[in-house]
Amino acid sequence: MANVDEKRSVELMSIGAFAERTRLSPKALRLYDELGLLVPARVDESSGYRYYDASQLEQARLVAALRRLDMPLPEVKAILELDSAQAVQRLEAYWALVESEHVARRELAAYLVDRINGKRSVMYEVMTRDMPVRSVLCLKRTVHGHDQAWALGKEFVALMREHPLPRLEPPIGAAFCIFYSELSEDADTPLEWCRPVPENRAQELAEAVPELTLRTEPAHREAFVHIGQGGETSPAQWELVSESLRTWAEGRDLRPADLGVRITYTWNGPGSESTGPDCDFVVPFAA
Repeated sequence: MANVDEKRSVELMSIGAFAERTRLSPKALRLYDELGLLVPARVDESSGYRYYDASQLEQARLVAALRRLDMPLPEVKAILELDSAQAVQRLEAYWALVESEHVARRELAAYLVDRINGKRSVMYEVMTRDMPVRSVLCLKRTVHGHDQAWALGKEFVALMREHPLPRLEPPIGAAFCIFYSELSEDADTPLEWCRPVPENRAQELAEAVPELTLRTEPAHREAFVHIGQGGETSPAQWELVSESLRTWAEGRDLRPADLGVRITYTWNGPGSESTGPDCDFVVPFAA
């Protein structure tokens, strides 16, 4: 047994040798070990030294290449856990999103150049609609960054599936998410998911879903930009849509109401059998 162990220790590479062959720093390799991305073949119990097998070189080089795409580590880990076909699909989806975000940043840069030069333009078609007083069931929480915002949305969707609510016709009956301040990785943001319900059953439904809070949404006029199916917006596109709505409002002497910027899901909301939401970026305005 001792001879087998000695032979195996010769075949394994120290973290320094492995780092040199993969062009990954020892610091990065330690981080990838902690995250479960690239676990050493052996760790010496007494010294804590990490040793890697030659068979791990390809995976290490793949991790390095994915990181050169600026891919976040959780996404890298998700890809490594998939089979080849699924990994390819996920990588293609990730890169399509990156390219769409690049287009949005380019458009935002062009808009900002025009604004600095004194030219203000509306980049998106802005429409308006009147919303009546509504009874809404809400899940409100303070979140920090996109991950927590995403988790809150998933929690709300799960509640909608567990407690199916009467469906009202959109857009009046559509679910919506309110951002009371800009979503950021640097600060906390109050976020509220809402689902309108029939006024004559509001109290009954609130008692049936105690996780949600019943409140009244005041009547208002709102301006909106139709985002389309999926509702995924990059920070650059979010800013560009916001600027379009702001410029549109300034040209009409309209003042945003203190009701928060929102995404309205103009299908029947989370829990619907629809393949995906059709979304509007919305800003309510004061009368």
